[in-house]
Amino acid sequence: MTVLNFNHLRYFWAVAHEGSLTRAAERLHVSQSAVSVQIQKLEQQMGHTLFERVGKRLVLTEAGRISLDYADTVFQAGDELMSTLEGRPRASRQVLRVGALTTLSRNFQLEFLSPLVGRTDVELIVRSGTTRDLLAQLEAHAIDVVLSNSAAQRDARAPYRNHLLNQQPVSLVGRPRGDRPPFRFPEDLRFEPILLPSLDSEIRVGFDRLLDLAGIRPIILAEVDDMAMLRLLAREREGVTLVPPIVVRDELQSGVLVEYCRIEQLTESFYAIVQTRRFPNQLLDELLSRSARPAAGAVVG
Repeated sequence: MTVLNFNHLRYFWAVAHEGSLTRAAERLHVSQSAVSVQIQKLEQQMGHTLFERVGKRLVLTEAGRISLDYADTVFQAGDELMSTLEGRPRASRQVLRVGALTTLSRNFQLEFLSPLVGRTDVELIVRSGTTRDLLAQLEAHAIDVVLSNSAAQRDARAPYRNHLLNQQPVSLVGRPRGDRPPFRFPEDLRFEPILLPSLDSEIRVGFDRLLDLAGIRPIILAEVDDMAMLRLLAREREGVTLVPPIVVRDELQSGVLVEYCRIEQLTESFYAIVQTRRFPNQLLDELLSRSARPAAGAVVG
């Protein structure tokens, strides 16, 4: 059995956090060549390349990212030992890094992550961004999963796996109608103003197609690409809003908003996008296994 050289590991740990051999050498008070030699010895011992050079930057490989997580745990354990001996105990924690599309429903994100929320042995890191930025972070192993409402395109360079987590209905919602007659879809959209997701949304594209077929040009109050903002506007403005009910779940339960009608032809899909990895994150596997459902747990492409 090969015994890990912790001196080599500390050199790797310093380079990974500093992002360069030069800064790591300065931090460790040794020469740059000494750091480079230690990293090479660690890679030989592990049998995996830990860094790849992209331009002038050192970028962690998948094996490097896994090694850094363990190195963080190892050296954190040393800090915890000293803290415990000094009367300040700290608990060891696992880490899951999640990227979520900026426009994605916050309620859906919380629903997916809820099994890990509140666990003292887990640190959740959630980052928001565009699809392009998040997929770049996923490819660089900076995050473990991307939550999105559209599947990622696969190719030979980026072998993504799209886990279909759920499919939600889409509705028209609004304030209680009082004495007004029940809402008629699509006829009432000839004169009822409407709040819509932006044109980048798949449900918006499908909704526009339905109205085109009905010969209706809606009175658009606003087009919003952020579901959290769409939720706020639905609460504050008259008119109707096109939205998956999960986005306004609390408002529907409290009666602030009511569902006027369900658009049967439309659904919104929610995906967990991952890369095929030799070293999968166990926390992520746990979430994906919990989220798998007979009709919505399939892996697509």
